Amino acid sequence: AGSLLGLSLHGGVSYPVGKVEELRLYPMNFIEFLDAMDKPQLVNILKAGNWSVINLLESEFISLLRQYYYVGGMPAAVLAHIKQKGLQEVRSIQKQIIQDYRRDFSKHAPAQEVPRIDMVWQSILGQLSKENKKFVYGVLKKGGRAKEFELAIQWLVDAGLVYKITKVTKPELPLKFYEDLSAFKLYLCDCGLMGAMADTAAKDVLLGDNVFTEYKGAFTEQYVLQQLLASGITHIYYYSSDTSRMEMDFLVQREGALLPIEVKGGTSIKATSLHNYLKEHPDISAIRYSMLPYRQQENISNMPLYGVFLRT
Repeated sequence: AGSLLGLSLHGGVSYPVGKVEELRLYPMNFIEFLDAMDKPQLVNILKAGNWSVINLLESEFISLLRQYYYVGGMPAAVLAHIKQKGLQEVRSIQKQIIQDYRRDFSKHAPAQEVPRIDMVWQSILGQLSKENKKFVYGVLKKGGRAKEFELAIQWLVDAGLVYKITKVTKPELPLKFYEDLSAFKLYLCDCGLMGAMADTAAKDVLLGDNVFTEYKGAFTEQYVLQQLLASGITHIYYYSSDTSRMEMDFLVQREGALLPIEVKGGTSIKATSLHNYLKEHPDISAIRYSMLPYRQQENISNMPLYGVFLRT
């Protein structure tokens, strides 16, 4: 067993078919974080989906959600937090994990790809801070092209260190048919590690809102993506159109239906493009995640961010 077992078997070693059972593990999701924090009643209330009770506990859920944004889901960081070792110790653990990852680049990756892998890794925050968040090779180096970096990106994806979300040219089913493999976004594997790489201060995450607006909502999108992946949703896309200026943060295909997902980091939920799309497609329902409590608005379910795993 090992976090990079699959990668280590790529180098000319035959795979032991029938003798290995693969389990894909993700950082702890928010529900697992609440369990670790010894909050079984809050977990049960969330799972029951009783919104009248959930809304009464809104401030407590938001406080815990902000803690999760800072701590993330890496087990060592969560353990330090629940043992009250202090947020500085949590951040120290996160930075050590990041350094360990970078050492793994040179240990496991092909030697000629290591510099490119590091360039991609170091660029992710900057890429996500852009308005459309689309990965641009030219950010890595002047005149950068896909053929130079595609192997480096794939190595990071295979290692489970980044998540690659591909664009679709149309928000229609089946989504796989409309993949645009040349356009994608890269997210880190954990929101806590993202905060450590950005060196965000604890008070900004736990008390302020600036950190969620300054980075164009990247922290919140990172969080939502983690929860979706941990819940078993693996084929996740996004959509944007230069002509209609329509954007959808995430698109998933569930039980033969298209589900647009919009992510808002705060309490402002204006979304002209989503409303226009749903007016043209009244048979489609969407989910919007924000810091607001639950309410149903025609064919949009407005869900609080601490309930991402519900009704998806």
